[in-house]
Amino acid sequence: MNRWAAAGGLLGALVGIALFAPAYWLAAMVNRASGARVQLAEPQGTIWNGNARLVLSGGAFSTEAVALPGRVRWQLRAGLGSVRMRLEADCCARDGVSLVLHPRWQTWRVVVANGRSEWPAGVLAGLGAPWNTVQARGRLQLQTQGMSVEWTDGRVRVRGGATLDAQDVSSRLSTLRPIGSYRLQLTGDGASSQPQLQLQTLEGSLKLSGRGQWNGARWGFRGQASATPEHAPVLGNLLGIIGRRQGNLSVIELD
Repeated sequence: MNRWAAAGGLLGALVGIALFAPAYWLAAMVNRASGARVQLAEPQGTIWNGNARLVLSGGAFSTEAVALPGRVRWQLRAGLGSVRMRLEADCCARDGVSLVLHPRWQTWRVVVANGRSEWPAGVLAGLGAPWNTVQARGRLQLQTQGMSVEWTDGRVRVRGGATLDAQDVSSRLSTLRPIGSYRLQLTGDGASSQPQLQLQTLEGSLKLSGRGQWNGARWGFRGQASATPEHAPVLGNLLGIIGRRQGNLSVIELD
Protein backbone atom coordinates (compact mmCIF):
# COMPACT_ATOMS: atom_id res chain seq x y z
CA MET A 1 0.00 0.00 0.00
CA ASN A 2 2.85 2.32 0.89
CA ARG A 3 4.44 1.60 -2.46
CA TRP A 4 1.28 2.59 -4.31
CA ALA A 5 1.00 5.75 -2.23
CA ALA A 6 4.62 6.62 -2.94
CA ALA A 7 4.12 5.99 -6.65
CA GLY A 8 1.00 8.14 -6.65
CA GLY A 9 2.79 10.90 -4.81
CA LEU A 10 5.70 10.78 -7.27
CA LEU A 11 3.33 10.87 -10.24
CA GLY A 12 1.47 13.82 -8.74
CA ALA A 13 4.74 15.65 -8.18
CA LEU A 14 5.82 15.05 -11.77
CA VAL A 15 2.47 16.29 -13.09
CA GLY A 16 2.73 19.36 -10.88
CA ILE A 17 6.24 20.09 -12.15
CA ALA A 18 5.08 19.69 -15.74
CA LEU A 19 2.04 21.93 -15.28
CA PHE A 20 3.74 24.67 -13.30
CA ALA A 21 7.28 24.55 -14.70
CA PRO A 22 8.60 28.13 -14.44
CA ALA A 23 9.03 30.32 -17.49
CA TYR A 24 12.75 30.68 -16.89
CA TRP A 25 13.16 27.01 -17.88
CA LEU A 26 11.91 27.91 -21.35
CA ALA A 27 14.13 31.02 -21.35
CA ALA A 28 17.15 28.82 -20.60
CA MET A 29 16.28 26.43 -23.44
CA VAL A 30 15.85 29.27 -25.95
CA ASN A 31 19.13 30.84 -24.84
CA ARG A 32 21.01 27.56 -25.23
CA ALA A 33 19.42 26.58 -28.56
CA SER A 34 20.15 30.00 -30.14
CA GLY A 35 23.68 30.34 -28.78
CA ALA A 36 22.45 33.31 -26.70
CA ARG A 37 21.44 35.21 -29.84
CA VAL A 38 17.78 35.14 -28.82
CA GLN A 39 17.05 35.69 -25.13
CA LEU A 40 13.88 35.80 -23.06
CA ALA A 41 14.80 38.27 -20.34
CA GLU A 42 12.86 38.79 -17.10
CA PRO A 43 10.59 35.76 -17.73
CA GLN A 44 7.31 35.53 -15.81
CA GLY A 45 4.68 32.82 -15.52
CA THR A 46 5.17 29.22 -16.62
CA ILE A 47 6.44 27.35 -19.65
CA TRP A 48 2.82 27.00 -20.77
CA ASN A 49 1.66 30.57 -20.17
CA GLY A 50 4.35 33.18 -19.80
CA ASN A 51 5.84 36.44 -20.91
CA ALA A 52 9.28 38.03 -21.15
CA ARG A 53 11.30 40.76 -22.81
CA LEU A 54 12.70 39.61 -26.17
CA VAL A 55 16.40 40.47 -26.55
CA LEU A 56 18.61 39.92 -29.61
CA SER A 57 22.37 39.73 -29.19
CA GLY A 58 25.50 38.77 -31.10
CA GLY A 59 26.01 35.62 -29.02
CA ALA A 60 27.27 34.44 -25.65
CA PHE A 61 30.35 36.69 -25.61
CA SER A 62 28.85 39.69 -27.41
CA THR A 63 28.48 43.04 -25.72
CA GLU A 64 25.72 44.04 -28.16
CA ALA A 65 22.12 43.49 -27.11
CA VAL A 66 18.87 45.21 -28.08
CA ALA A 67 15.49 44.55 -26.48
CA LEU A 68 12.23 44.67 -28.36
CA PRO A 69 9.85 47.33 -26.96
CA GLY A 70 7.32 45.91 -24.53
CA ARG A 71 6.97 42.21 -23.78
CA VAL A 72 6.24 39.03 -25.70
CA ARG A 73 3.65 36.53 -24.47
CA TRP A 74 3.35 32.86 -25.29
CA GLN A 75 0.95 29.99 -24.84
CA LEU A 76 1.94 26.35 -25.27
CA ARG A 77 -0.56 23.52 -25.62
CA ALA A 78 0.57 19.90 -25.80
CA GLY A 79 -1.44 17.55 -28.00
CA LEU A 80 -1.07 14.02 -29.32
CA GLY A 81 2.32 14.11 -31.01
CA SER A 82 2.40 17.90 -31.32
CA VAL A 83 2.84 21.15 -29.42
CA ARG A 84 0.94 24.29 -30.38
CA MET A 85 2.46 27.69 -29.71
CA ARG A 86 1.01 31.16 -29.95
CA LEU A 87 3.17 34.27 -29.62
CA GLU A 88 2.04 37.86 -29.15
CA ALA A 89 4.19 40.99 -28.94
CA ASP A 90 3.06 44.33 -27.52
CA CYS A 91 4.87 46.30 -30.19
CA CYS A 92 4.64 44.17 -33.28
CA ALA A 93 2.34 41.15 -33.36
CA ARG A 94 -0.81 41.91 -31.40
CA ASP A 95 -2.81 39.51 -33.61
CA GLY A 96 -0.38 36.76 -32.68
CA VAL A 97 1.88 34.31 -34.49
CA SER A 98 0.83 30.65 -34.35
CA LEU A 99 2.84 27.53 -35.09
CA VAL A 100 2.67 23.79 -34.47
CA LEU A 101 5.69 21.69 -33.56
CA HIS A 102 5.69 17.99 -34.52
CA PRO A 103 8.62 16.26 -32.78
CA ARG A 104 9.68 12.82 -34.04
CA TRP A 105 12.70 10.61 -33.57
CA GLN A 106 15.57 12.50 -35.29
CA THR A 107 12.97 14.69 -37.04
CA TRP A 108 11.42 18.01 -36.10
CA ARG A 109 8.74 19.70 -38.16
CA VAL A 110 7.34 23.18 -37.56
CA VAL A 111 4.22 24.42 -39.36
CA VAL A 112 3.77 28.20 -39.28
CA ALA A 113 0.28 29.62 -39.68
CA ASN A 114 -0.26 32.24 -42.37
CA GLY A 115 0.16 35.63 -40.79
CA ARG A 116 1.57 39.13 -40.89
CA SER A 117 3.51 41.14 -38.33
CA GLU A 118 5.60 44.33 -38.23
CA TRP A 119 8.87 44.80 -36.34
CA PRO A 120 11.28 47.73 -35.81
CA ALA A 121 14.47 47.38 -37.88
CA GLY A 122 16.50 48.91 -35.06
CA VAL A 123 16.35 45.67 -33.06
CA LEU A 124 18.74 44.06 -35.60
CA ALA A 125 21.61 46.05 -34.10
CA GLY A 126 21.62 43.61 -31.23
CA LEU A 127 22.86 40.83 -33.53
CA GLY A 128 26.30 42.43 -33.77
CA ALA A 129 28.33 43.06 -36.94
CA PRO A 130 27.47 44.44 -39.41
CA TRP A 131 24.08 45.47 -37.99
CA ASN A 132 25.54 47.31 -35.02
CA THR A 133 27.57 49.45 -37.42
CA VAL A 134 24.82 50.03 -39.98
CA GLN A 135 22.28 50.91 -37.25
CA ALA A 136 19.33 50.40 -39.60
CA ARG A 137 16.03 52.16 -38.97
CA GLY A 138 12.71 51.44 -40.64
CA ARG A 139 9.87 48.90 -40.57
CA LEU A 140 10.18 45.16 -41.08
CA GLN A 141 6.97 43.53 -42.30
CA LEU A 142 6.99 39.73 -42.11
CA GLN A 143 4.43 37.61 -43.94
CA THR A 144 4.28 33.80 -43.95
CA GLN A 145 2.42 31.74 -46.52
CA GLY A 146 1.98 27.94 -46.33
CA MET A 147 5.31 27.64 -44.53
CA SER A 148 6.73 24.59 -42.81
CA VAL A 149 10.29 23.69 -41.84
CA GLU A 150 11.55 20.14 -41.27
CA TRP A 151 14.87 19.02 -39.76
CA THR A 152 15.88 15.42 -40.52
CA ASP A 153 19.35 14.03 -39.82
CA GLY A 154 20.82 17.53 -39.96
CA ARG A 155 19.11 18.44 -43.24
CA VAL A 156 16.55 21.20 -43.57
CA ARG A 157 13.56 21.18 -45.89
CA VAL A 158 11.26 24.16 -46.36
CA ARG A 159 7.82 24.16 -47.92
CA GLY A 160 6.04 27.41 -48.75
CA GLY A 161 7.89 30.47 -47.59
CA ALA A 162 8.11 33.86 -45.95
CA THR A 163 8.50 37.41 -47.23
CA LEU A 164 10.28 40.13 -45.28
CA ASP A 165 9.76 43.69 -46.53
CA ALA A 166 12.13 46.30 -45.10
CA GLN A 167 10.42 49.63 -45.73
CA ASP A 168 11.79 53.18 -45.56
CA VAL A 169 15.20 51.98 -44.40
CA SER A 170 17.80 54.48 -43.20
CA SER A 171 21.26 54.17 -41.61
CA ARG A 172 23.42 56.27 -39.33
CA LEU A 173 26.18 55.93 -41.97
CA SER A 174 24.30 58.10 -44.44
CA THR A 175 22.55 61.45 -44.24
CA LEU A 176 20.15 60.29 -46.97
CA ARG A 177 16.80 59.27 -45.46
CA PRO A 178 15.40 56.92 -46.44
CA ILE A 179 17.89 55.00 -48.58
CA GLY A 180 15.31 52.55 -49.92
CA SER A 181 12.88 49.68 -49.39
CA TYR A 182 13.77 46.02 -49.93
CA ARG A 183 12.30 42.51 -50.06
CA LEU A 184 13.86 39.27 -48.85
CA GLN A 185 12.02 36.07 -49.79
CA LEU A 186 12.53 32.58 -48.38
CA THR A 187 11.09 29.78 -50.52
CA GLY A 188 11.19 26.00 -50.63
CA ASP A 189 9.38 23.24 -52.52
CA GLY A 190 9.68 20.62 -49.77
CA ALA A 191 11.53 18.20 -52.06
CA SER A 192 14.88 19.96 -51.95
CA SER A 193 17.11 20.30 -48.88
CA GLN A 194 18.30 23.68 -50.20
CA PRO A 195 15.75 26.42 -49.44
CA GLN A 196 16.39 29.61 -51.39
CA LEU A 197 16.74 33.28 -50.48
CA GLN A 198 16.22 36.15 -52.90
CA LEU A 199 16.92 39.83 -52.17
CA GLN A 200 15.58 42.65 -54.34
CA THR A 201 15.14 46.42 -54.20
CA LEU A 202 11.58 47.72 -54.19
CA GLU A 203 12.62 51.37 -54.44
CA GLY A 204 15.35 53.75 -53.37
CA SER A 205 18.80 55.14 -54.07
CA LEU A 206 20.71 52.19 -52.61
CA LYS A 207 20.22 49.17 -54.88
CA LEU A 208 20.50 45.71 -53.33
CA SER A 209 20.15 42.33 -55.04
CA GLY A 210 21.31 38.77 -54.47
CA ARG A 211 20.55 35.09 -54.02
CA GLY A 212 21.36 32.56 -51.35
CA GLN A 213 20.73 28.98 -50.33
CA TRP A 214 21.13 26.63 -47.40
CA ASN A 215 24.10 24.29 -47.87
CA GLY A 216 23.20 21.87 -45.11
CA ALA A 217 25.06 23.64 -42.32
CA ARG A 218 24.72 27.37 -42.96
CA TRP A 219 23.43 29.99 -45.37
CA GLY A 220 25.52 31.02 -48.35
CA PHE A 221 24.70 34.30 -50.08
CA ARG A 222 26.02 36.22 -53.10
CA GLY A 223 24.81 39.68 -53.96
CA GLN A 224 25.74 43.23 -54.78
CA ALA A 225 24.97 46.80 -53.78
CA SER A 226 25.22 50.01 -55.75
CA ALA A 227 24.04 53.61 -55.53
CA THR A 228 22.26 55.81 -58.00
CA PRO A 229 24.80 58.27 -59.52
CA GLU A 230 23.30 61.35 -57.85
CA HIS A 231 23.52 59.80 -54.39
CA ALA A 232 26.80 57.88 -54.70
CA PRO A 233 28.79 60.39 -52.55
CA VAL A 234 26.49 60.15 -49.53
CA LEU A 235 26.19 56.35 -49.75
CA GLY A 236 29.91 55.62 -50.15
CA ASN A 237 30.57 54.77 -46.48
CA LEU A 238 27.58 52.46 -46.35
CA LEU A 239 28.65 50.64 -49.51
CA GLY A 240 32.06 50.02 -47.95
CA ILE A 241 30.47 48.43 -44.88
CA ILE A 242 27.95 46.30 -46.76
CA GLY A 243 30.53 44.44 -48.82
CA ARG A 244 33.82 44.46 -50.72
CA ARG A 245 34.17 47.40 -53.09
CA GLN A 246 34.72 46.71 -56.78
CA GLY A 247 34.52 50.03 -58.57
CA ASN A 248 30.99 51.37 -58.24
CA LEU A 249 29.73 48.08 -56.83
CA SER A 250 29.91 46.54 -53.39
CA VAL A 251 30.10 42.73 -53.54
CA ILE A 252 28.27 40.85 -50.77
CA GLU A 253 29.52 37.36 -49.91
CA LEU A 254 28.30 35.41 -46.89
CA ASP A 255 29.32 31.80 -46.20
